[in-house]
Amino acid sequence: MKKIILSLAILASLTTTFTACTSSDDNSSAQPVTGEITGPIAADKVYPLGTYTLKGIVKINAGVTVTFDAGSTITCDKITGDNALVVLNGGKLIVNGTSALPVVFTEKSGIPGSWGGIIIYGDAPIKAIGGVTTSTSEDGNALPYGGTNAAHNGGSLNYVRVEYAGAKLADGTKENNGFTFYSCGSGTTLDHLVSYKGADDGYEFFGGTVSMTNAISYGNYDDAFDWQDGWQGQNNSNWYALQVTKGNYGMEIECSNNNNAFWPKVTNITLKRATGCTPEVAGDIQIDAIQFKKEANGDYSNIVIDGYGPYTEGATTYQGAAIKIQDVNTNTNQVNGSKIKLTNVKITNTALEILGANVGTPPTPISVIFPSGQYSTSTTATGASLTTGAWSTVGGVNLIQ
Repeated sequence: MKKIILSLAILASLTTTFTACTSSDDNSSAQPVTGEITGPIAADKVYPLGTYTLKGIVKINAGVTVTFDAGSTITCDKITGDNALVVLNGGKLIVNGTSALPVVFTEKSGIPGSWGGIIIYGDAPIKAIGGVTTSTSEDGNALPYGGTNAAHNGGSLNYVRVEYAGAKLADGTKENNGFTFYSCGSGTTLDHLVSYKGADDGYEFFGGTVSMTNAISYGNYDDAFDWQDGWQGQNNSNWYALQVTKGNYGMEIECSNNNNAFWPKVTNITLKRATGCTPEVAGDIQIDAIQFKKEANGDYSNIVIDGYGPYTEGATTYQGAAIKIQDVNTNTNQVNGSKIKLTNVKITNTALEILGANVGTPPTPISVIFPSGQYSTSTTATGASLTTGAWSTVGGVNLIQ
């Protein structure tokens, strides 16, 4: 009997050791693991260093925290159907990447527009079309967003790269982005992120108070950075965009036709457009570095703009601008009302400095004159200041050029 009991004890000990090496428990000696990630995720989960397959529209439920350890790669396959990682309001996504060991979310084919990227929902304040404080997402999930919780915390994303996103999910009204933030709050951390070769925007904010630091948008087909619904993040810095092959605006800024008394603040911005880069749709005129429309506003400083036109397509030459004001109301209420501030702006290889052009065919010219102190150029602006590493390198190519 004693021998049987001893044998069972040894077996239990061995089983416990094996489980620790491959489970979500903290174990520094654990070897990389493999596994499949499906949803919904209804209980806290830690994914240790490993290689995972994400299958389907995986939702992290309210009250649940999902954590990824540094160095992991998560791959989906568009052949299996729609794929995305969605954090529902009240859920949290914690990604503990490092400069040397980023966490990479990618898609098997390597084709832009192959999955839905990372989508996070919150209940921070928004101001959508008509001034409403709640709205419904356009990402195919058709979920409500908006609220009064300015400090909403959707988790902490550190050293995360999203590749080849931009798919249209289900019956969504538009493609998704590399990273999409629906009314996320200031308690959410977004730091050292890369959106790489997506078919829509690199990053899009739908209202909220969250801020983002040290972000790269590389080779995304639509806009590098985009927001609406009264986004008002205050601590944004070090944004870098390089548009290659296809690309629209460096920054598309709008406030959903609301003349707000608040606005976001971003410092240290670099927006570059490579030679030969064309709009997403041939013949389009979305080729400006920073576009303001629909009562867009904000405070932006230390900006480097390079390569925004002119470019020729067929027999037509298009003139890009560093700053574009696209409608009369934005010019009257935001420019003249001193709600747009652009200081220490360095402009090179760009056709026009400031363009006022109301939408239409052809566009109607708008006279844009910034009030004193609201706009200044410089030859010494430095733009984004980022430290390179594995997090900013894909296929041996440094994305910061």
